[in-house]
Amino acid sequence: MKYQFRKAQLSDADRIWKILQEAIQKRKEEGSDQWQDGYPNPQVIAQDLDKDQGFVFTSGDTVVGYCAIAINDEPAYDAIEGTWLTTNDFVVFHRAAISKDHVGKGLATILFQYIENYAFENEIYSIKADTNFDNKPMLYLFDKLGYVYCGEVYFRSSPRMAFEKVIQRDL
Repeated sequence: MKYQFRKAQLSDADRIWKILQEAIQKRKEEGSDQWQDGYPNPQVIAQDLDKDQGFVFTSGDTVVGYCAIAINDEPAYDAIEGTWLTTNDFVVFHRAAISKDHVGKGLATILFQYIENYAFENEIYSIKADTNFDNKPMLYLFDKLGYVYCGEVYFRSSPRMAFEKVIQRDL
């Protein structure tokens, strides 16, 4: 199957919201507190799209995944309780989710590879992200893909585990 990664368009918004709703429900079923407080929501998706920070992962014409990506744009990361690996430019991603119809196919790993490629294309060699302490699938991915735990950051008054990966292009 051929996959693509591209900037999200307004016409993708309904599908993105459906994928995020599935992820919200999955977090709930797994006993996680993450995304159980009304976030994310359609307004957040609209903001991602307005800022050109929304990205979709597609299989043919079907959107199978979503994430928001920004460069140097996460104020909460300035107040980390811990230490980042680098202080240079960074790519940050949020709201990463794969459609429930495509979970278990290794697509989250491929999505992370696309995020790394996006960083390389922008000549940035640091990726930062965060997750809840109880989001076991994301914690597994961070470990598997070489992200390093750097400390805690806070969103909406809740602590989150912060990770960074320093990347380099193999020559």
